[in-house]
Amino acid sequence: MTRCRLCGSATLASVVDLGATPPCESFLAADQLDRPEPAYPLHLRVCTDCWLAQIPPLITPEETFKEYAYFSSYSTSWVEHARTFVADAAQRVGLGPDAFVVEVASNDGYLLKHVVDRGIRCLGIEPSVNVGAAARDAGVPTLTEFLSPDTGAAVRAEHGPADLVVANNVYAHIPDVVGFTQGLRALVADDGWVSIEVQHLLTLIEENQYDTIYHEHFQYYTVASAIRALASGGLALADVELLPTHGGSIRLWARPAEVAGEPSQRVADVLAREKAAGLQELSGYTEFSARVAKVRRDLLRFLIEAAERGETVVGYGAPGKGNTLLNHCGIRPDLLPYTVDRNPYKHGRFTPGTRIPILPPEQIAADKPDYVLVLPWNLRAELVEQLSFVHDWGGRLVFPIPELSIVEVAS
Repeated sequence: MTRCRLCGSATLASVVDLGATPPCESFLAADQLDRPEPAYPLHLRVCTDCWLAQIPPLITPEETFKEYAYFSSYSTSWVEHARTFVADAAQRVGLGPDAFVVEVASNDGYLLKHVVDRGIRCLGIEPSVNVGAAARDAGVPTLTEFLSPDTGAAVRAEHGPADLVVANNVYAHIPDVVGFTQGLRALVADDGWVSIEVQHLLTLIEENQYDTIYHEHFQYYTVASAIRALASGGLALADVELLPTHGGSIRLWARPAEVAGEPSQRVADVLAREKAAGLQELSGYTEFSARVAKVRRDLLRFLIEAAERGETVVGYGAPGKGNTLLNHCGIRPDLLPYTVDRNPYKHGRFTPGTRIPILPPEQIAADKPDYVLVLPWNLRAELVEQLSFVHDWGGRLVFPIPELSIVEVAS
């Protein structure tokens, strides 16, 4: 990477280098285990002009998202998060019976199904063929396509402008920030709203959430850098919300620049927090790499010592973030013999790079391990409740992020 993808600056500073790993969602079938597996550098840098944190676009969205392993509906808390958002957004934006809602990267229809239930016209734009098909099966109209300025214009011409455009957990996933933002502007009505949810770089840095750095996340936003990204497509930030999702996210409420008006006090407050944390100067980034190294050492020490005591540790979940963690730490089946996942798509497959088997969740109760390493740590409250049954045999949960913690669960 030689230039910033947002502002074109050549002044990019290293934040953390995680080595080379396979794409985090490229789960292996059994017949692929004897084949070569490509790995790509995973090196986060920050632009010292616009302060957009970014990794090089070494893989394309087409490689990642045409067939995708992540189905949003398998997370109970995420479906509830979407339901609450739709209810709140309907009131905030004033979505009446004649409204039109578009969601970009709509996955399996987990959010738009709540729009359909309200009788509001909607359309999902989802590039992954398999999850888009699941959305259509669930009654959510879905276009299999990547968003670009041309796609946005074509949808607008066919369906009309959208009163609300939703883009949750996708603004980090596209290397062409400017073109994608122009696509959002093409979709939204001249007096409409755009709602974007994306992980907050502030919490990523503060909470050691380095496992959310992976190849399909091309950039990592502060509110300050998001304002510049939105402006590149003719949008302006009107308001922001701080969310607990994904370990700490921001919900950006944007509008066409001509009607956005002055941003809310909440925008000013978050910008002040980011500045106080040093995220508009190099000082805010310099210690991150050392703290990442400590997370790795602590987790490996725990796993090695447990193995030497003859104790069993298995995994829970096979999220993309888990594969960054497993590969960076060099964890193999000798330390983690398997992990489980609720998504049947992943059963019988193996984690990329580390080649750890993925089994159905029922395997934990059958084997009664001493410890369960929770890889989707961002769902901690949900999973502590879901996994409370490990208390029956004295098992404990292990969370690796933001620092190693071992949790006794109540029955």
